[in-house]
Amino acid sequence: MARSAEQARSNVAPKGNCALSSIAYLTSEYPAISHTFIRREIAALRRQGLTIQPFSVRPGHLDWGEDVPAILGQGKWRVIFLALLALIRSPMAAARSLVLSQRHREQGLRGWFWSLFHLAEALALATMLRRTGTTRLHSHFANSGATVGMIAADHLSLPWSLTLHGISETDAPAGALLPDKVRRAEFVACASWFMRAQAMRSVEPEHWGKLHIVRCGVSPAASAVPAGSVRRLVTVGRLSAEKGYPGLFEALSMISDKIPSLTLEVIGDGPLREALQAQVQSTRLTHAVTFLGALQEEDTLRIIAAADGFVLPSLMEGLPVVLMEAMAAGKPVIAPAVAGIPELVRDNDTGLLFRPGDWRQLAEQMHRLCTDDLLASNLARNGRRKVLDEFTIDEAVVPLKALFENRVGI
Repeated sequence: MARSAEQARSNVAPKGNCALSSIAYLTSEYPAISHTFIRREIAALRRQGLTIQPFSVRPGHLDWGEDVPAILGQGKWRVIFLALLALIRSPMAAARSLVLSQRHREQGLRGWFWSLFHLAEALALATMLRRTGTTRLHSHFANSGATVGMIAADHLSLPWSLTLHGISETDAPAGALLPDKVRRAEFVACASWFMRAQAMRSVEPEHWGKLHIVRCGVSPAASAVPAGSVRRLVTVGRLSAEKGYPGLFEALSMISDKIPSLTLEVIGDGPLREALQAQVQSTRLTHAVTFLGALQEEDTLRIIAAADGFVLPSLMEGLPVVLMEAMAAGKPVIAPAVAGIPELVRDNDTGLLFRPGDWRQLAEQMHRLCTDDLLASNLARNGRRKVLDEFTIDEAVVPLKALFENRVGI
């Protein structure tokens, strides 16, 4: 993946770092196309003086300019060897880790089987963390990677924290294990008030105080392309059921005769691609819809910058970073009034909202955007200002830095 010199420098910790601690970041796969916001967060924290070392359960497939140790990237025998080292060094702690892995797992034979893998990965990670002098561990997403991180941190008696992003962390199977993760975390960073509320309803009130709002942030372009007549829309997301693409194409078909020059570019891939392509053909939208597949960050941002507007049809979200990126690029946006999105998009001010799953209303909002140039221009200007005021990455990480440095009560 091509990187600018500035990006490369930002991913390297500054010399003479005087951070209070060495913080390990853990995700299931890093680097990954969908995790560029984590890279921005790490770079911003480093600029503010913290020492951050990313780790991954599975090796990533992108080059972001630094070595990211991956537990499973070393081969199964190396993982077993590192796990045995942890067992030999601290047999009592390893026994405690075994108990924790059995308590914190899905029910049934499958859950028991996977818990053994998580235990081995956690013990291997514990050995890796010990060698790097890590003093605390932070996990992004409450998934199986966070389970590995939680067990490893408990094994080493390290403080462990967690960032929550979206509904996949409250849905099955991850949702069943979320309450215990929240209880065990030193603090939980929530990307939206919506996700904080979901965490609150999963645990007892005595744990609510450890739930904090920490926004994901973007690095907006120095200037934005002025909005004009909207004829070229773009959407970005995984081609899966929760993203609502069948409804987007239905809405597009409602207005395609009224605005025949309107086009839509779809960035992303997933299990519904063939079905969605068949729907486009059956509704005679092949002239209007282009499937671009999954793209790297630079290509995605370039296409967003070249578009006239951005539309998000999702049935469920957290607080989508790609929506922030579109607004930062000065694009008028349309999005569902679901989850954390209304925290970013104010209807008729910083964007247009529609009722989730109401494709007729989505069509009406798309028609408004494409036929009212003044509205499109105002939405683009106000949306960009909203992101610049509240969602730039260097401002977004300030509360997270304070949490890492124990400046707030937890």
